[in-house]
Amino acid sequence: MNNKTTNPRRAALDSLIATERDGRYSNLEINSAIGRSDMTAADRGLYTRLVYGVIEKKLTLDHVIAKYSRIAPEDLDPDVLNALRMGLYQLLWMDRVPDHAAVSETAALVQKSRVGYVNAVLRTFLRAAKAYDLPPETDFYRYCEVKYSVPAETVRFFEESCGISRAETEEFLTAMNREPHVALRVNRLRMTAEEAAAKCGGTLSAIAPDIVLTESLDDCVKAGLADGDWFVQDEASRIVSAALGAQPGEVIVDTCACPGGKSFSIVMDMHNEGTVYSYDLHKNKLSLIEKGAKTLGITVIRTEARDARKPDEFLAGKADRVLCDAPCSGLGVIAKKPDIRYKDLEDVKRLPEIQYGILCGASSYVKPGGVLVYSTCTVNREENEEVVEKFLTEHPDFFLEDDTYLPGGMRTFLPHRDGCDGFFGAKMRRK
Repeated sequence: MNNKTTNPRRAALDSLIATERDGRYSNLEINSAIGRSDMTAADRGLYTRLVYGVIEKKLTLDHVIAKYSRIAPEDLDPDVLNALRMGLYQLLWMDRVPDHAAVSETAALVQKSRVGYVNAVLRTFLRAAKAYDLPPETDFYRYCEVKYSVPAETVRFFEESCGISRAETEEFLTAMNREPHVALRVNRLRMTAEEAAAKCGGTLSAIAPDIVLTESLDDCVKAGLADGDWFVQDEASRIVSAALGAQPGEVIVDTCACPGGKSFSIVMDMHNEGTVYSYDLHKNKLSLIEKGAKTLGITVIRTEARDARKPDEFLAGKADRVLCDAPCSGLGVIAKKPDIRYKDLEDVKRLPEIQYGILCGASSYVKPGGVLVYSTCTVNREENEEVVEKFLTEHPDFFLEDDTYLPGGMRTFLPHRDGCDGFFGAKMRRK
């Protein structure tokens, strides 16, 4: 008997309930659900759009439900609440889905005793011309919470951590909610960036070397990924790996390497000549690097499971360059990982101490005159500038080095200014 799911809306509802109940990351849930389903390619696309979309717009959707439902969102059963979110998301943001289909297909997902209720809420919303009011702009953080579906305390956090005005905070949030383009790091072992752009119909990045931008993962892009012509790497991530300045024949250490994108990019800068030690705490993830390297034709990467805070004594003081891309809050990449916008900010406070320990461990590999680059995919000053400033104070044999990509030695990338992920990089050199 085949019990695999074929209904994309049913699968989406089940996944939305599971992510809330189990606290599981949506990308892991989506991969798992698709793997156990018999959905067509089109249905997988609908399923993925619904799961990511509802999570991204959850606070906005709950505000609408509160307006049109006689029962508060927090008092609804999980299946009814998430069905309403799905129905409203389709009505508001999926133009290709007819309104009648969004209503009827959504109502069919809940138990019979609740079908009438779901129908009534969605049809009342339609009769009101899909209208809903935002909180007054004078209540700025609550206004942004509903408009951009980012918790009020996180909006305040972004404003204060980035040191930006309220007007720029809205620009920042708008950029974070925008559909991200696909950035492809071209495999320079096989072709130039210009050749890759012509092959996939993309455009060259204006800010990052060897990056081609496309609007989506179409069949040509997917084929190139499978063949090793390119791999996905955001422009800011590429800039940070370029700032390392890797040269052919050098010894490089990437201390927190999985899933391997920065290691791959570094090897291409080295023309696949030298040695890159790609370490990661999680042994089960190293296969991602090994498989990726094989696809790309890379032969100089050596992988090993290792806690970055406990460096390999054999390599102490021997590396020409070291990349320390530390685990972080991820608050710069919520456009690609919508769950992160709901992260408990109390959990973020423990990270700088861990990051500092990892940076100290990474620094032990750097030989005199060598380069150390520290990076994160967050815009949180405590995880970025403050970690680097503390490190430099306590390690006077290192200093910030000016770089074309990282002016003054440190740079925070902001999506609304730079058109890429929120990111941070700092380049240091050992005396």
